[in-house]
Amino acid sequence: MAVLVTGGAGFIGSHIVDRLVNNGKDVIILDNLSSGIEDYVNKNATLHVADLMRDDVVGFMGGVEEVWHIAANPDVRSGSEDPQSIYENNILATYRLLEAMRRTHVSRIIFTSTSTVYGEAEIPTPEDHPTIPISIYGASKLACEALIASYCHTFDMQAWIYRFANVIGKRSNHGVIYDFIMKLRHNPGELEILGDGEQNKSYIYISDCIDGMFHGLKADDVVNVFNIGSEDQIKVRRIAEIVCEEMKVNPVFRFTGGRRGWKGDVPVMLLSIEKLKSLGWKPKYSSEQAVRLATRDILASNSPERSLP
Repeated sequence: MAVLVTGGAGFIGSHIVDRLVNNGKDVIILDNLSSGIEDYVNKNATLHVADLMRDDVVGFMGGVEEVWHIAANPDVRSGSEDPQSIYENNILATYRLLEAMRRTHVSRIIFTSTSTVYGEAEIPTPEDHPTIPISIYGASKLACEALIASYCHTFDMQAWIYRFANVIGKRSNHGVIYDFIMKLRHNPGELEILGDGEQNKSYIYISDCIDGMFHGLKADDVVNVFNIGSEDQIKVRRIAEIVCEEMKVNPVFRFTGGRRGWKGDVPVMLLSIEKLKSLGWKPKYSSEQAVRLATRDILASNSPERSLP
């Protein structure tokens, strides 16, 4: 029996594929390569360049026992400019995938959600905190969670839903660290920082995140919801300083001002991870350690982003 991974050529998805392959699984990947990179795909997995919105998902379900649904539009900021893309690539694509699972009797799904489902929450934020997202992206992920939960209870499926802090590390090609590096390559004398630089959030290194997801599979409820993050926070200004240290540049910082970096930005975030820790998982790296490691990963990468000036 095989495991199907949507978005398996992307940042998080490709690391999940690597772990599944290392665990001896036969892995099928569906990815439209809109943000994924074919070079990230494990050579022992089977890649189908396919779009959940347009292609016959049922046709890929033969012999599949479990689905890891990672594919999504991951850009939180894009929601204020293109909400239709968020709706189609997150909500509608998830519905089409669930329908394919229902029709082919595939009963297990693992889904990557986000801390942004909580909106501006009390911290540290536990899984049972009210979910009032302030971004289109967060709302779309919460809608996906609701769809998944309803399918599980209606059609005898089982789900593991993971609400991530900011996941960073090797193969990442978006987010604050990547943006800072690209800006500094273009102009090492000045760095634009969105907001006031005081945004204070949790960052988790990719290997810690993957370990947490696999630990969560020990839970056996119909719908299992877990936060995954580090146990501390780091400010955007400090992230900028670390990137500059690693790039050996000393630019002038120019802040755009305001509490938020963009509409829908949650300026303070820290998840409670006590629920997942109770299963024996704990992150190895702090937010600052994760940021430094991720910065080195991106700078050392030979992937296409390195070709930018």
